[in-house]
Amino acid sequence: MSAETLSPFVVARAEVRAVERVSPTFARITFGGADLADFGTPGAVLDQRIKLVFPSPGHPLPVLGEGDWYSAWLAVPEGERGTMRTYSIRDLWVDADGTRVVVDFVLHLAPGLTGPAALWASGAEVGDELLLVGPRRGRVGGGGIEFAPGDARRILLAGDETAAPAIARILEDSSPGMLGTAFLEVPHADDALPIAAPPGFDVRWLVRGADPHGSALIPAVLAHLGDDVAAVEIEDVDTAEPLWETPQYSGLGEPLAPATPHADRYFWIAGESGVVTTLRRHLVKDLGVDRAQVAFMGYWRRGVAMRG
Repeated sequence: MSAETLSPFVVARAEVRAVERVSPTFARITFGGADLADFGTPGAVLDQRIKLVFPSPGHPLPVLGEGDWYSAWLAVPEGERGTMRTYSIRDLWVDADGTRVVVDFVLHLAPGLTGPAALWASGAEVGDELLLVGPRRGRVGGGGIEFAPGDARRILLAGDETAAPAIARILEDSSPGMLGTAFLEVPHADDALPIAAPPGFDVRWLVRGADPHGSALIPAVLAHLGDDVAAVEIEDVDTAEPLWETPQYSGLGEPLAPATPHADRYFWIAGESGVVTTLRRHLVKDLGVDRAQVAFMGYWRRGVAMRG
């Protein structure tokens, strides 16, 4: 069967091959297994989203087909289907040993921040298994990549620790000639992990310590853009659904502008929903940035278990 006739998605039973605590906040877990043979395209990963299905305690992983796998997952009794969460790929390796997928897990273990993924990752051991759902190599149309700067001359990337793996992968998969600045807010100085960014890209790690999410990121981004503000009130986003606004899609139902290249600047912002919404408001409403130049994704919302 040719790649064109297969589902654009691979549903893989993946095994933990390595676990590394790379910083106080991040656990780096490497997955392997025969089911990953056609998973993802090295060198073109960017901010590709994938789904992870964690097993329910006392139950095996569900068996899903690669067609309408999501409906098949929903058809499994709720107590047996496990928990699904969305992550980004940090690294994707293909060599003589097969395909390996690397995911950096943020260990949000404090009250109000803990979720099933962080709990699973905090205790993961070699040999543990879960399901990875992601793009099939050689296929298009599966979606999951939002980074689309067109011919923008300068790029700005901004996010908290949940967006750091995607930002790192974007930088490492992009052209060596790409220019711009990346702002990454993390809890600890030791969370500033190596990124092989293009030579013309300035990577700035911002340490917020025990302060709220966005307290370091928002002032740094706005100051970089010439909008120095003494204090910023972070917007409250009243939704359990991911908040998604890109030039091609509006979760808020805003009218979409005709597709045009980003001749000047392009902004990619991801992380906690209130933080990214606040940044986007300043960009579009206060600084006059065209919304078609901004992609912003609310990966999570403080105190709310996001769905899927």
